[in-house]
Amino acid sequence: MFPIAKVVPVTDVSGPLAQDRLRRGWRYRSAVLGRVLLAAFGGYGVAALATAFLSLTLPMVRSEAVATATLLSFAILAGAVIWAFAARTLARAAIGLGLPAALLGLGVWVALTLNPMGPPA
Repeated sequence: MFPIAKVVPVTDVSGPLAQDRLRRGWRYRSAVLGRVLLAAFGGYGVAALATAFLSLTLPMVRSEAVATATLLSFAILAGAVIWAFAARTLARAAIGLGLPAALLGLGVWVALTLNPMGPPA
């Protein structure tokens, strides 16, 4: 009926692809570590800046704007993590998170400059 497939142990390095992975192992692992760190810290930074920007610019009562911005930040963080691992290279992932972070930081600065905050509601 069905041919029985040969079970190859995970530690088998006889194939050329496996040997290539062993040769470049530290590069691959460092690239994954870079993406993990970028996703964790860069994603948090973008989400925090987006929360601050949206809290200042949403046309709502301040407490509702902060709550809405905080809820949206979870989706922004998830998108940043997905982007960090979906980008073709680590440099492209860093640019893809650094550019929005810079624009959001500029937006927070402009929002604070143009609209000084009064007493809490």
